[in-house]
Amino acid sequence: MADQFDVVVIGGGPGGYNAAIRAGQLGLTSACIDKRGVFGGTCLNVGCIPSKALLHTSHLFDEAAKEFPKLGIKTSVSLDLPGMMAHKTKVVSELTRGVEFLLKKNKSEAIVGEGKIAAPGKVEVKLADGSVRMLDARHIVIATGSDVMPLAGVTIDEQQIVSSTGALSLAEVPKRLLVVGGGYIGLELGSVWRRLGSDVIVVEFLDRITPGLDGEIGRQFQRILAKQGMKFQLSTKVVGVEKKNGALSVTVEPASGGTPQTIETDVMLVSIGRRPYTGGLGLDAVGVKLDARGRVATDAHFKSSVDGIWAVGDCREGAMLAHKAEDEAVACIENIVGKSGHVNYDAIPAVVYTAPEVASVGKTEEELKAAGIAYKTGKFPFTANARAKTIAATEGFAKVLADAKTDRVLGVHILGAEAGNLIQEAAFAIEIGAASEDIARTSHAHPTLTEAVRQAAMGVEGWTMQM
Repeated sequence: MADQFDVVVIGGGPGGYNAAIRAGQLGLTSACIDKRGVFGGTCLNVGCIPSKALLHTSHLFDEAAKEFPKLGIKTSVSLDLPGMMAHKTKVVSELTRGVEFLLKKNKSEAIVGEGKIAAPGKVEVKLADGSVRMLDARHIVIATGSDVMPLAGVTIDEQQIVSSTGALSLAEVPKRLLVVGGGYIGLELGSVWRRLGSDVIVVEFLDRITPGLDGEIGRQFQRILAKQGMKFQLSTKVVGVEKKNGALSVTVEPASGGTPQTIETDVMLVSIGRRPYTGGLGLDAVGVKLDARGRVATDAHFKSSVDGIWAVGDCREGAMLAHKAEDEAVACIENIVGKSGHVNYDAIPAVVYTAPEVASVGKTEEELKAAGIAYKTGKFPFTANARAKTIAATEGFAKVLADAKTDRVLGVHILGAEAGNLIQEAAFAIEIGAASEDIARTSHAHPTLTEAVRQAAMGVEGWTMQM
């Protein structure tokens, strides 16, 4: 006889484990299935968490070598890459064990195996020993996340031609690193290895990096990265790669076609995006529809085309962000129990964890112009922020976009130190429908970096005071 659950979640990443946790909080019995063997998904194991650990330690290394002397600190710095990797591994291990504890605390059974929907209400799990376990579920939540987008004609070996997974575990610092893709992942990992000594070139198919960001922010961001030593070839595509004498010979040409050229490198990182992981789940057999991009097609309440089957996170439409998956997981389970689960997608921030950081929430200027929405802009540079000066982090600026008639905050974009933390004030403002004046008239501690956001909000109505 099959095991009985109110909810069976396929996938143990941020979408999956949070769905199982919320189910337990709301009194539902649940099981969370993950084939990795360690819960936490891509984010905790080979994504958000290990990359941020390396970004932090490599930033400290770079600062100690280059910035400390400017601040009157004399020191001698050498790299211990195995030690740096050990810190990363320790952080990942502690957090993945934490997920298993949270599942247990909320009475959700963690099952290691490959989950497949055998029929509506039935999930087949192939366990590590080859045996099969059948689960009955009133509701099935697909939270299988995403996988690395392959580059046509290129085979990833995770040694010299690596995905983000391999780039997090290189045994030595490559002398030369070619990053294919100018998005968040490529720029973050490129930053790690540049700080540790690599000569980094970024090849991007489009005519700009980070295409989802506000255009003004993106242009300034690229200038700062170039000043740090990162090189860029935009409007360029990779058409081939060959291993020669222990190195790589990469052929590139203009995106629109043209004369090819060759770039010699030691390691190539393929980071052109991610694709939904929906294969092997039995979706066709049970009638679950996919959209044109292979994602589970759902309505606004996360319901698929089959009753009792739901989807959240990277495997459905929207930004592929861990916190977006978490928000959808909570809303989905709340809908299952009859509550009004909802996600405000305009209030979901995005962060690039380089140095300086880039953070964004809401609409960009380009999006507002395309939609014909009249808006006002306020900007404030970190060069005029007292706290930024004291910590020698004056690059970048904050920008607030507000509706021209109502003053409601429509978007906030920050390039600068601690942008990932500063953006939360803006996300909250959008969530509650606040006006730029609400931010401008809220007292902010002095001296803090948050004052840059306040001053930018003041600028919407033309009364910036510290510039």
